[in-house]
Amino acid sequence: MASSVDKYYEMIDDYEDIAIRYNVKIEGPALKPEEDPEVVEILPKEGVERLLALDVLYGDKDKTDADTEKALDDGADPIDLINNALMKGMDSVSALYTKGEYFLPDLMLAGDAMMSGVAICESKLGHRADTKAPIMCCAVEGDPHDIGKNLIIMFLNANGYDAIDLGRDVPAADIVAKAQEVKPALLTATALMTTTMTQFGKIVAAFQEAGIDVPVGCGGGAVRRDFVEETPQTFYGVEAYHTPKLADAIVDDGKTWEDIRNEYNDIVGEYVAAYS
Repeated sequence: MASSVDKYYEMIDDYEDIAIRYNVKIEGPALKPEEDPEVVEILPKEGVERLLALDVLYGDKDKTDADTEKALDDGADPIDLINNALMKGMDSVSALYTKGEYFLPDLMLAGDAMMSGVAICESKLGHRADTKAPIMCCAVEGDPHDIGKNLIIMFLNANGYDAIDLGRDVPAADIVAKAQEVKPALLTATALMTTTMTQFGKIVAAFQEAGIDVPVGCGGGAVRRDFVEETPQTFYGVEAYHTPKLADAIVDDGKTWEDIRNEYNDIVGEYVAAYS
């Protein structure tokens, strides 16, 4: 028995009638990451600095390590490589991530590449490179989810901060003890679950009892601005990539947690619905 398709073909005299041609505008190949207009403005123009920045942009840790070691063997300045090569590559990654052109895997690969290159440079220096300020980062007690925290650390390190990773499931008492030791400019605390976000208030209470007046940036999948703002000394952090700009506002401009609540959009330089 002939199928309906066979019968359809029998009714068509000219098989060319089956194909319908549509005019398609050929845009050409997709832009390479380094050809993005914003990235062009960030990347070094030439030399070993550009080579290393591109290594980071493409998230190639092995090549970053090899090129960093070769550059140092050739007499390059470790601080110059950190500030004007490796960090420029990560700045470019951050720009693409912000625009939605890079995604979490790209970000993590690039972060690993950059930090590995920085470690090689610091080994050559014999000490850690200077940083803007220490910032403590944790996932709160009871919460095992740390992707958000890890992203924050990556962005902070890429922007010259000493991001101190306290880990996940961190009790308030441990946070207080570390804050007394390192005197951070900011604490970031993340919680993914509604059952753990209540720890923000406990951290602030412990800080106040110990006399620690440090802004606490709170965020995570379950967290909302109205909940965070029930507790003093806090502000609601919306995106991980906002953290360096918020830190700059605290360290460079002397902004308080209240200022950040009131000026969040201006500080991060973009419209944020939660702060509309």
